[in-house]
Amino acid sequence: MKTRELGKSGLEVSSLGLGCMGLSYGYGPATGRTEAIALIREAVDLGVTFFDTAEAYGPFVNEEVVGEALAPVRHKVVIATKFGFRGGMVEQGMDSRPENIRTMTEAALKRLHTDHIDLLYQHRVDPNVPIEDVAGAVKALIAEGKVRHFGMSEAGAQSIRRAHAVQPVAALQSEYSLWWREPEKEILPLLEELGIGFVPFSPLGKGFLTGAISATTSFAANDFRSIVPRFSAEARAANQALVDALSGIARGKGATPAQIALAWLLARKPWIVPIPGTTRIARLKENLGATEIILGTDDLARITQALDHITITGDRYPAHLQARVGR
Repeated sequence: MKTRELGKSGLEVSSLGLGCMGLSYGYGPATGRTEAIALIREAVDLGVTFFDTAEAYGPFVNEEVVGEALAPVRHKVVIATKFGFRGGMVEQGMDSRPENIRTMTEAALKRLHTDHIDLLYQHRVDPNVPIEDVAGAVKALIAEGKVRHFGMSEAGAQSIRRAHAVQPVAALQSEYSLWWREPEKEILPLLEELGIGFVPFSPLGKGFLTGAISATTSFAANDFRSIVPRFSAEARAANQALVDALSGIARGKGATPAQIALAWLLARKPWIVPIPGTTRIARLKENLGATEIILGTDDLARITQALDHITITGDRYPAHLQARVGR
């Protein structure tokens, strides 16, 4: 497995990480604990060194699973987790008060079976707490050795710049993929300027870019996609054009659509590290195969040309969740 440095932070990770959220939260019934641990350990065996979780995934249970799975190899891996919701409950609203950051971090260290968190993200920017106070709280935890690096998630340009002035931001985690390219407008140039790494979540469009989802696919009530406008039956039918184009390119490279989608992200910048998630070992292996695919200038031009002729239908978040991003 090749490695990458997240910006200029000195934090080196595998070129693809593993997003662990879906093992416990967000996409229907949780994966059994034994199966989830087996998948995470298989990822380690395949060369993955970067694992992403959060207190809010469950809440808490995902950190516990990740901690148990990685305890035997803790010295070989990088663990990222997140704070920022009251009591770890998304529905309770945000809470990035310094005292809550400290309380959450102490609890997360226990759940993760570790004495330090490699990368601690603010899950969403809290409008009620100055970002300088948030960065200062994490800076204090770094000074104590409980945290190694500071990250932000779905933050806007000004918040990133202000936080970075207090405590260098090692990485920004936000959605980025072939069907959500908004970060290219303002965020990617800013990250390059400041030397901050980028960790795209949902690099496969929450599964849509794999080609396994169609207009007839049904989602469970506890599957987040059931409330996402972009996943309405009408939007899925309209957006199939993107998957069809991606599939055509994949056939020409002897790859799968998912592999091309991930390889495209890896080709964007050397400091981008996607974190696709999965509950299946076969999909895990397929995703990791993307690191062996080299997209040349002609390949990238073909992808760009295809994207230029496709209009993506549907918002990526319902309105109440969209209001939390880009602050």
